[in-house]
Amino acid sequence: MQQTVPQVPTRHRFTVDDLERMVRSGILREDARVELIEGELYDMNPIGWAHQACVDWLTAFFVRQLGDRAIVRAQGPIRVGDRSLPQPDLTLLRPRPDYYRHEGPAASDVLLLVEVADTSLAYDRDIKVPLYARAGIPEVWLVDLAGGQVLVFRAPDAGKYRASVVVRPGELVSPLAFPDLLIDVAALLGT
Repeated sequence: MQQTVPQVPTRHRFTVDDLERMVRSGILREDARVELIEGELYDMNPIGWAHQACVDWLTAFFVRQLGDRAIVRAQGPIRVGDRSLPQPDLTLLRPRPDYYRHEGPAASDVLLLVEVADTSLAYDRDIKVPLYARAGIPEVWLVDLAGGQVLVFRAPDAGKYRASVVVRPGELVSPLAFPDLLIDVAALLGT
């Protein structure tokens, strides 16, 4: 009697180049709400009003305060290696005359990355923050709207952040790249 060996389905992992080809060929729309993480495509959660308001507040604050010291980008992709193209809620990028027109920003261009979590806290904290640490992004803020706090991750080392702190309403936070900026956490959270 011959035994059959169970077949394991083939898993297809994509690269950033594959994703860009899918968009160019129309397989995915350019405005598709997906992000590529470690070769896998993830559907992104819809953005709620509080989430969008937080991103808008941060965008307006940083644009006013930073001027030409950084490019403030809301909800744009960042290339993290060949197999990841996350779309963080906000990034502060190194200034470049072409505004990354011909080549999108990479992890090495990021001064500060912000993820806003309304319903996505576990995904952002457990999947995306470690990805950013492995890529060497110097600072990540995870704005936890439901918890009313900001988790600040700094000093990436060996795929993890060596320093993390929780900042709550009534406290101030400053980006490492711009220590002159003091942000009231209550205002950031809209509380």
